[in-house]
Amino acid sequence: MKFAQQTVSFVTLGCKVNQYESDAMAKKLEEEGFKIIKEQELADITIINTCAVTGVAEQKSRQMMSRAKKRNPKTVLVVAGCYVQNMEEALKTFPDVDIFLGNNKKKNIAEYLKAYLNNRERQSYIIDINSKTEYESLSIDSTKEHTRAYVKIQDGCNQFCSYCIIPYVRGRVRSRALEDIVSEVYGLVDKGYKEIVLTGIHISSYGTDFMESDGLLTLILKLCRVEGLKRLRLGSLEPTIITERFVRSIAEQKKVCPHFHLSLQSGCNSTLKRMNRKYTIEQYKAGCELLRRYYHNPAITTDVIVGFPGETDEEFLDTLNNLKQLNLYEIHVFKYSKRNGTNAAVMPMQVDGTKKKQRSEAVIEMSSKQKMQYEQLFYGKTETLLIEELLTLDEKKYYSGHTCNYIKVIVPADEYRELGRIYNVFIKEHYSNEYCLAEWS
Repeated sequence: MKFAQQTVSFVTLGCKVNQYESDAMAKKLEEEGFKIIKEQELADITIINTCAVTGVAEQKSRQMMSRAKKRNPKTVLVVAGCYVQNMEEALKTFPDVDIFLGNNKKKNIAEYLKAYLNNRERQSYIIDINSKTEYESLSIDSTKEHTRAYVKIQDGCNQFCSYCIIPYVRGRVRSRALEDIVSEVYGLVDKGYKEIVLTGIHISSYGTDFMESDGLLTLILKLCRVEGLKRLRLGSLEPTIITERFVRSIAEQKKVCPHFHLSLQSGCNSTLKRMNRKYTIEQYKAGCELLRRYYHNPAITTDVIVGFPGETDEEFLDTLNNLKQLNLYEIHVFKYSKRNGTNAAVMPMQVDGTKKKQRSEAVIEMSSKQKMQYEQLFYGKTETLLIEELLTLDEKKYYSGHTCNYIKVIVPADEYRELGRIYNVFIKEHYSNEYCLAEWS
């Protein structure tokens, strides 16, 4: 079998960890002679890297599985990731799937594909993820997103929030060796990447399985010494990691972007307790105050779940009032989705869909106003912009990208600029709900 003749396309759903793992699988396959082609093209092999974080994500995973063979009946269909891990038995009834690949088995993708191509026997590679203690060895030297690189630093979660299926499909915290991360970042910077984003399932837990303390802080300080790296951006953080020592230490590092995604989930203490979150709204506010003390106008973003079981009108109003006080840059709103196997799925007083929709709309409306107010703070100021793409809006061409604090900006493409490079721009005004308009500085 000449594997160089086999083309492979990827469909990646869900989080940046999934995208990293798809990039890493693609790298392993290329090293074995397979040819990676674009998702839109018909491939000999189709790999769907699935998500299970919400019911909507699982539904989309099923839709992609159903469409793959209809679109290309001859393709070898590989279904991988969290949905596979969560629905192991049910998935085996899907006749069109040739290979099931659970978490912590993606590193073996080339081996499994070769075996299938040699004997054409349907295979399932799914392990008891909760028994695994070693980090799955995956690495990248380029990414699908060509202007910034997401680097996975850990897997798994030990938090067991009552609504979340992820600890059951990703297992316990397993951290990547610090020297492996540093080496990968050096390689990516040598390839021209100016911005690195640290990602994982629960990056605040990085190093807790092999370091005494300060695992994430130790890694950040190490990476800030990588010559040629211009920006280091942090993925989602737990509010409890925001201590004065942590913030003071990273504020001294000019490469760390002043953009912090602090996961909140609810602004009401009684709801947080039912969610099994490990902090109070008062602690969250204190963390935001710390960040604002050490950084000038940092971008603080968050996630909020509305319609959690038992959330009364009074509790939701408490959340809404606290969100107004927090005055965050962006709020990603999720309507509670029941995940079978979690504690929240069997809680009494499940909230109906109409209320979830109303509450979601209320938070989105408030967040939209706060987002605009925050961006107005930067009108008339010069900021650095990572150029990410060339696009056309209203029949005019613009370069678009993000500032250090993650404001999305467009600049007229009146002269050539190199994608992936960082330029100074002067922010003028809003262009739309999505972009601010700037000019070259």
